[in-house]
Amino acid sequence: MKAIGYLQFDGKAEEALVFYEKALQATNVKKVKYGAFGQDPNSPLTEEEQNMIMESRMEFSGNILMISDVLPFMQAMTGEITKGNTTLISIIDADPEMNKQSFEKLSEGGTVIMPLSSTPWSASFGMLVDRFGVTWKFNSEASKFLDSFK
Repeated sequence: MKAIGYLQFDGKAEEALVFYEKALQATNVKKVKYGAFGQDPNSPLTEEEQNMIMESRMEFSGNILMISDVLPFMQAMTGEITKGNTTLISIIDADPEMNKQSFEKLSEGGTVIMPLSSTPWSASFGMLVDRFGVTWKFNSEASKFLDSFK
């Protein structure tokens, strides 16, 4: 299990990714856009939303930083993205059972944004805001997912 920095943006993730890649002399930069997945006919994404970053990762000096855009409809659940609330703690590459235990404990007195569940990109994915207002994102297969894209 790893805990890493994760930055969220409202359509500026691509710009931030380029900036931080250069500023931090990052290597092994990977990204996936929302458009890489098929459209949900009940909730189609605009062309602009399809070009937003769903997930990205960069490595620098032995560290990992992940960056993504939060789609407008998702902000109804997560809260509006404004400067100052763009950081969360992401638990990546953990065993799904470990995710479950940590998720349950952290959600006590907090708010579950997305319950832990299997998704097309992870066997164990979920999000919550703990009782102190800290946002946590769990993705048991973050590295494997990003490594599957060129």
